[in-house]
Amino acid sequence: MISRSFVRDLTTNPASAAIVDSIIGLSQGLGLEVIAEGVETEAQQDWLVAHGCDHFQGYLFGKPGPLFL
Repeated sequence: MISRSFVRDLTTNPASAAIVDSIIGLSQGLGLEVIAEGVETEAQQDWLVAHGCDHFQGYLFGKPGPLFL
């Protein structure tokens, strides 16, 4: 899972983009699927798709729902 703290700045901060790119590459190398959390803009989603991210969650797709126990 890619933390929202990196996703938030990935289109404006080269260091965040490098970290996210490394996480995606490492995950793919291990045969794992990648989930990015905190995706809030289409630009973030487009960048993640272009770099091979598999799944997303965040306000771009919907507001958080209630907790079910």
